[in-house]
Amino acid sequence: MTTASVNPPPRLLMGPGPITADPRVLRAMSAQLVGQYDPAMTSYMNETMELYRHVFRTSNEQTLLVDGTSRAGIEAALVSLLEPGDRVLVPVFGRFGHLLAEIGERCGAEVHTIETPWGTVFTPEQVEEAVLAVRPKVLAVVHGDTATTMCQPLDDLGEICRRHDVLLYCDATATLGGNRFETDGWDVDVASAGLQKCLGGPSGSAPITIGSRAVRVIEGRRHVEAGIAESGDVGRGVRIASNYLDLAQIIDYWGPRRLNHHTEATTMLYGARECARLLVDEGVDVAVERHRLHGAAMLAGVQGLGLQVFGDVAHKMHNVVAVHIPDGVDGDRTRAGLLTDFGIEIGTSFGPLHGKVWRIGTMGHNARKDAVLVTLAALEQVLRAAGVPVTAGAGVGAAQEVYA
Repeated sequence: MTTASVNPPPRLLMGPGPITADPRVLRAMSAQLVGQYDPAMTSYMNETMELYRHVFRTSNEQTLLVDGTSRAGIEAALVSLLEPGDRVLVPVFGRFGHLLAEIGERCGAEVHTIETPWGTVFTPEQVEEAVLAVRPKVLAVVHGDTATTMCQPLDDLGEICRRHDVLLYCDATATLGGNRFETDGWDVDVASAGLQKCLGGPSGSAPITIGSRAVRVIEGRRHVEAGIAESGDVGRGVRIASNYLDLAQIIDYWGPRRLNHHTEATTMLYGARECARLLVDEGVDVAVERHRLHGAAMLAGVQGLGLQVFGDVAHKMHNVVAVHIPDGVDGDRTRAGLLTDFGIEIGTSFGPLHGKVWRIGTMGHNARKDAVLVTLAALEQVLRAAGVPVTAGAGVGAAQEVYA
C-alpha cells in the first residue's frame, strides 16, 4: 500500500476556530525534540510559564500548560476543583455553558444552571442572585461563546465570588489574546484557554492559570502515584478523579520538584511558547486592539452586504461575528462554494442556531486587513451566486471605511 504524504489544500480559515496558524508558530513546532528533563526543556517550560503570566495578566506562580486541546484545560480545572457532591453554578448563554455543566456532572458535582437566550449575556445582578440561591463552591463561566459570538462581562463576577466565598473558573478559550482579559484585575481564580483562536496556533495545548485560593483547594486533594511517591507524599482529601488531568500532579511536574507525571508534549510546548512569545512581543493591549479593529471591519462589511447580525452586538466578541443566513439560501451549499471556489472556510453554528447563521472569525494570524477584505469580496460573490441581491463592492467598501 502506498500513501501520499500529508499535503493539505491551501485554505484561509475564517471560521470560529481553528484558524490559520501563524507560520512562525509552525516553524517553532518543527524544532528537534529534547528529553523532558533536559536543561533546555525545563528552561523552555519556565519561559512558557512566564510568558503566559503576561498573556493572562497575572502574577500566579501556577501558570502552565495542560497537554491536550482546550477542553483538556476545562476538564483539568473542574475535576481538580470539584469533589462529588460539591455545588457548581453555570450561567449558560450558549453551547459551551452546557459543556461546563456536563463536565461538572461527570465530576459528580451537584450542577445548577441559569440560562439566558442565545445572543444575550447575564447581568452581574442575575449572577449574584443565583449565587445567593445556590451557594456553590465554584462559579464556572464561559467568557466568550463562539456558538453565539457573545462575550460575558466578567468585571464584577470575581468580586461577587470573593464576597460569597465562591471560586471563579473561567473558560477563556475563545477570547484570550484578542479581547481584554484580566485574571488578577477581575479576581479570576482559574482560567484556561486554547491556542487555536486568538493565540494563533494549532489546537492541542491548553494554557491555564491557577490562583492561590484554587491552589489551596487542589493541594488539599493531592495524591501522588504509588510508583513515584516518596516517603513524604501522604495523600490528602478526596483524590482527584482523573490521573491525566490531575492539576495537583501537573503542578508538581511543572514546578521545581519536576515530579514525573507524563511525558511533556514537546512539539506542542514549542508552539504554545511561540504563540505567547509573539503576543507578548506585539503587546497584549496592541493585539487586543488589532482584533477589535479587524473585527469591527468585518462587522461593518457583512452589514454592508445586507446581512443581519445575530445577537447583542454590544456584547459581541472582537474576533467572531454571526450573521443570519438570508431567506431562501442554502447555508451549507453556499459555505461549500466559498471553500471550493475561494479556499475560504467560514462556520455554521450549533443547537438552535444550526443552519440559521454563519459565523465568521477574524482572529489570531487572520486578524489582518487583507484576510478581512478577501473574505468579504468572496462572500459577495457566493451570495450573488445564491441569488441574493448585493451591491457590488458594498462589503469591502464598508470595511474600508473602518480602516480609513
